[in-house]
Amino acid sequence: MISTGGSTVIRFALTVMATLALSSTAYSDDLLDWLQQEVMEKKPATESSLSPSENASLLTLESGETEMYPRISPNGKHLLVISGKRNKSVVTRRLLENGDPLNVLTDDKRAFHSMNWQGPEHTTFLSDRGGDLGVWQMAANGKGAVRRLSRLTGEFIELIVLESGGLIGVRLLPTSGLMRSGNEKKINTLDFKNWKIAGNETRLLYIGKNGEESSLTAGVNPSLSPDGKSIVFSMQTGHSWHLFMVDVDGSNLIQLTNSNSIDVQPTWSPNGKWIAFTSNRGEAGIKIKKENWDVWMIRRDGQHLTRLTFDAAHDGAPAIGSNGRVYYHSDRKVDRATKKGLHASGGTSGFHVWSIPLPARVE
Repeated sequence: MISTGGSTVIRFALTVMATLALSSTAYSDDLLDWLQQEVMEKKPATESSLSPSENASLLTLESGETEMYPRISPNGKHLLVISGKRNKSVVTRRLLENGDPLNVLTDDKRAFHSMNWQGPEHTTFLSDRGGDLGVWQMAANGKGAVRRLSRLTGEFIELIVLESGGLIGVRLLPTSGLMRSGNEKKINTLDFKNWKIAGNETRLLYIGKNGEESSLTAGVNPSLSPDGKSIVFSMQTGHSWHLFMVDVDGSNLIQLTNSNSIDVQPTWSPNGKWIAFTSNRGEAGIKIKKENWDVWMIRRDGQHLTRLTFDAAHDGAPAIGSNGRVYYHSDRKVDRATKKGLHASGGTSGFHVWSIPLPARVE
């Protein structure tokens, strides 16, 4: 039995055949081209047609472990990675060349979303060790004393230590006037979505070396430009999150992205010309699932938006190396050949650090 839709298709095909039989060769070729175009436009897009090869390489894979939030050292030799195993997470230093772990820095939960490089030999992080919240410094090799640089008032989740001795920090401001019950736990929990904590607004603050504070703008996920003059960050507008850029002193605020999407976790290229970020946006005219997260790039002037990853997974927290590659964490599936090649045994599900080459047009 032929359905009504099937009958329509058959009648259409017969009409086309008859027209071709009565038409000249040139006209027939034009009609065939038109027919092929119509079929292609009406054909549902498949994952393979939307997923060009991205040439991704797996960098870290420890048995039964997850690795997240890669941060590249200023000299391009090492990575800071949050490593988790059996409900316990630590900050580790690894070789950028092959992902091999070198040493553990700390298991302080406050460090999971605040650990950062301070030059090639030192790291900084938030901690409430000692009874109050402060900024701490330690050697990247894990040796020597752990030193407190400054004390903070209020609740913070991210920070950048400036060469001047000042800070750029992200302060949490409870929308209800009080910190929600359970949010203390979320602040200390490793999570893919590090840009929002329910019941709180986030503000970027400049804190001088003597403790003076200056509110810059609403926002989260700040990243300092290589020249130390600008900050790129994410700010919520309605249900969307867009990328913005502002000078360290709070002037020259500009918007870089504008889409019905969530654009977060920005980071700079070493030359300061490009910004990579995490987004759940899709290609123009192509609807994707809101939980399909990919890594994108955009030039600092807001031009040349480029999609870098295409896997149906959570790809995020990019970092751009001086070696022409982008590093990011992803929970994409690890195939058997890759697992065997890295001599991993046991479970390999969860997040690991991957890398892809930069597009040719990116300087």
